[in-house]
Amino acid sequence: MSFDLVLFGGTGDLAWRKLMPALFQAFRHGTLPEGGRIIAVARDELSDEQYRSLIQSRFDSVDLAKRPTPDEFERFGALLHYLRMDLSQTQDYARLADVLHERGADTVVMYVATAPSLFTNVCEQIAAVGLNGPNTRVVLEKPLGHDLKSNQAINDTLRRVLKEEQVFRIDHYLGKPSVQNLFAMRFGNALFEPLWRREHIANIQITIAEELGVETRGAFYDQTGALRDMVQNHALQLLCAIGMEPPINSSANAIRDEKLKVLQSLKPWSMETIGQHVIRGQYAAGKTHGHNVPGYLQEKGVAGNSTTETFVALRTEISNWRWAGVPFYIRTGKRLAGRDAHIVVNFRPVPHPIFKMPTGAVNRLVINLQPKDGLELHLLAQGAPQNQTEPALSQVALNLDFDQRFGTERVGAYERLLLDVIAGRLNLFVRSDEQEEAWRWVEPILQHWRNDPAGPRPYAPGSWGPSAASAMIARDGHCWSEEM
Repeated sequence: MSFDLVLFGGTGDLAWRKLMPALFQAFRHGTLPEGGRIIAVARDELSDEQYRSLIQSRFDSVDLAKRPTPDEFERFGALLHYLRMDLSQTQDYARLADVLHERGADTVVMYVATAPSLFTNVCEQIAAVGLNGPNTRVVLEKPLGHDLKSNQAINDTLRRVLKEEQVFRIDHYLGKPSVQNLFAMRFGNALFEPLWRREHIANIQITIAEELGVETRGAFYDQTGALRDMVQNHALQLLCAIGMEPPINSSANAIRDEKLKVLQSLKPWSMETIGQHVIRGQYAAGKTHGHNVPGYLQEKGVAGNSTTETFVALRTEISNWRWAGVPFYIRTGKRLAGRDAHIVVNFRPVPHPIFKMPTGAVNRLVINLQPKDGLELHLLAQGAPQNQTEPALSQVALNLDFDQRFGTERVGAYERLLLDVIAGRLNLFVRSDEQEEAWRWVEPILQHWRNDPAGPRPYAPGSWGPSAASAMIARDGHCWSEEM
């Protein structure tokens, strides 16, 4: 199958940090379909050879194991081509159309790795020159809008020029191998699903923590914040994977239908519940690992009086028969105690204990997403007797490390997603109604914050965020996983 992959923003940060390394790994693994051509588009004046040299130099910044040898890059580089374009000029899209029509590839992928403000313009322009035919697929990066209204405007434009099955709204968390194994664990094994409900589960926690600050993204981040950047997309997609009903099959629409039901079932917000169950924070200046680090307000590109949140913790519920009354806790932030993304499923204690139990001991399933990747099942077992009159139990863990088990068989998130786009598989991409429902749910929080004079709570770098996040979960009699 021949394909052309047009990369708008071909000299940008995302292109050389994520997309080109992912495409090279697919090329190295032999999974990139033959007959491919990659056309980078940007405003710079570059020849094909100059662009290839630029990308080759950028590979020096990726992990050593993922760098091509000179021979590998020579073969991979032959796929790379460059076209100078001004994305505001229709005649430049006409030149792109001529380049694509001349070859007539079976599939054309348009990857729009540009500023979000250009999304609708690019889609309208490719339609204006006839590049929106049935063999075209358009990939859009987040953020798709900054609120419900702007997201709906983008989706309305897309519907006018493309069919829904041609639009691939990418969320790289869904491409992570660990998230794939979350679906496999739930729907490929008979062990967990009978217990996956309110009668057996006490609470579920989703943590996406970053150790670094905003770094060079201050200007972008100050217009976005943690709620838009992480909760509205990544965290809610993980919540859907945890909370959805088993789909009737593995088709894209069957999976996305069930995720949509979860989003529609999330408990709606009121002024009272936002005040009690949503905590926002902003990191202050301090020390991490013995080094002084600036506070958020001192970061380059950030307004000195900014109230943008760098941390969010919230409590919600899925209002249906399976999950009624089970709290779901989400937290995400920058400058936290470590880079760690995981989901913790805390099971209810035994109804009638006959052994001496460690304080707070419960069965837990920990789904590690990054930097570790695997499953931990925490159980209670009886060890060596210690002259106790009453038998005592202690906690043990069964640990499955997917990296150790599967090793080089593992495929990175962007590699997996790019191959799915070329093949036309929509399972790991977000449908427009899912996305709008997620924006609809977070919208009351954004509105409340706009009118809240208190602003975000400060927290120390290297901590787990404001203490109010621990107080919020403690009101239910629970605690975050690191506090257990």
